[in-house]
Amino acid sequence: MPAICIEARHAQKVLNETLNKTDANDADGLAQLAEAGFYKVVRVKAFDSMLTRTLVGARNQLLSISVQLSNQIRGLMKTFGLIVPKGTGRVFDGYVKTLLGGNDGLGRIILPLLDAWRDIRRRAAELDRRLLATAREVRL
Repeated sequence: MPAICIEARHAQKVLNETLNKTDANDADGLAQLAEAGFYKVVRVKAFDSMLTRTLVGARNQLLSISVQLSNQIRGLMKTFGLIVPKGTGRVFDGYVKTLLGGNDGLGRIILPLLDAWRDIRRRAAELDRRLLATAREVRL
């Protein structure tokens, strides 16, 4: 017997119409869908394709967290009148350290955030390298 994967959102809409929601009733509803042919077939992606998509998603998430952290650092420092100029990477790191100067109280708050920002960017760069390597493998 061939296995057919049906589109979950379509099936869910049909199954939500049942009054008594149980596993047995859901199974019966799916069987009725299959019997009537009232379903949408979806293509199952290859495992490598899903891994690549997960890699892209993880990298994007880390980049988003990096931006959020840098904005948080900028906002906290702005409260004290310290405006961090535009810049990313080492430039941003240098501006923050320069502006903190001898302010130890603020440094104890900001520097751990800056360390986390640096670590997240490093990990995002690792995923970036993996993504580039994957893209090169696929192209060959």
